Amino acid sequence: MFKKFFTYPVFLVLFLSFIGSLLFGYSIKYYAEGGKKYLYLRDIVFFIAETPKPIINMIRSKSLNPNKPPLLTKHKDKKRFEKFIENKRNALLVLPRYDHILSRSVVDIVDLNNFQTIHTYKHDIEEMNNQIVNVEEYLRFKNNISPIRFRYFHPLLFSDGTLINSDNNSYAFKIDFCSNMIWINDKEVFHHSKMLDHEGNIWITGKMYPYSKLINKYATKDNRKFFENDSLIKIDINGKIIFNKSVTEILIRNNILPNNFVLNSLLSKQFDPIHLNDIEPALDNTKYWKKGDVFISLREQSSIVHYRPSNDEVINYITGPFVEQHDVDIISDKEISILNNNNFFINNEHSEVVVYNFETKKFRKLFNNQLQKENFKTYRGGLHKILKDGSLMVDEQAHGRIILFNNRGEKEWEFVNKDKNGDIANIWWSRIIEDEIFIEQFKSLLQNKKCLN
Repeated sequence: MFKKFFTYPVFLVLFLSFIGSLLFGYSIKYYAEGGKKYLYLRDIVFFIAETPKPIINMIRSKSLNPNKPPLLTKHKDKKRFEKFIENKRNALLVLPRYDHILSRSVVDIVDLNNFQTIHTYKHDIEEMNNQIVNVEEYLRFKNNISPIRFRYFHPLLFSDGTLINSDNNSYAFKIDFCSNMIWINDKEVFHHSKMLDHEGNIWITGKMYPYSKLINKYATKDNRKFFENDSLIKIDINGKIIFNKSVTEILIRNNILPNNFVLNSLLSKQFDPIHLNDIEPALDNTKYWKKGDVFISLREQSSIVHYRPSNDEVINYITGPFVEQHDVDIISDKEISILNNNNFFINNEHSEVVVYNFETKKFRKLFNNQLQKENFKTYRGGLHKILKDGSLMVDEQAHGRIILFNNRGEKEWEFVNKDKNGDIANIWWSRIIEDEIFIEQFKSLLQNKKCLN
């Protein structure tokens, strides 16, 4: 009986399927590592490997459109908004979020006195995409910048009602109070944070293309296009690039990484070995930094870099009790705070806010017991903000939740991006504005609002 089994066609099919799976798995590994033989097969292999992804997306989003973002479930039993402590705050929340009912992203401006949405940005994404000139560069992001997937990521709001933004891999753009297009910059790929410096220019994370000299020197032609060459980009208010520097080159020239880092990273399959996710400019001179310096967060290096653009010098390279962190803020004349995603092998159940003191060279954790109690965890992304009175806002990006703790560590309010159908969607790096003059100027725009949207 056992001997006859080997003559059955089903065994032959199973055996060939097993061999085929091994060969297919090897081919993915081979081309991912930059293999050059039979390059005409590479696109076919990658296409087949990606086939299950749209099906999984449709299941997770409960939609026939494979590009629609998934429904989130972690906080399904929570209310959309709940206030636990009555406390009037003259502040605005800039809330970039996905709306499953609209099947698109919006930016809500929320009055934190009553948590009412007083204005919404919702520009014509398809029209904007049609204005792209650098089509070749953005071809690989075609699905992500489609109207159903486009994300407002860490939008920068101005008191005149204009807003500068990008998706997490897209062109930068500026829209007016009524969501009309003012300008687009598609000369580079922009992502993550947008922060004003002391001169009124904007630091924005980017990806340099054409590649920097060191990338071209050490990477092969076939592998080079896989390498994410993160760069520090500064643009003016009109979208013109006035500074662009490869983070890889900064670290190599400052002897933090070896000269062959690019080549080694490619061979070890780390095509995103830096992953720049935040730039925090210094607005004042202190004992520990100068006005114009920037602090940058490198996720894959689990490090914060204190960099001086004026002379291309790394002043401090900071590592510590944090890993794969997002978001670094200057919070005093001698301290920075860091959102620690906390992806260590153990004791990694919740994310943390870590404060580093340059005077004592020591770390401390902020409201750690409260974050643990709230099961606050974002494996990727996320943001925090320490307010003027010492309160703490945390943005649980991956689960669509924001929590505000007062300066005693008590939960003041909680927001979950839940629509009237009960469906929860992502948020992407909120921002709280406390400047009273800014708020007054912005609210005055509402009185004469004549927008069609």
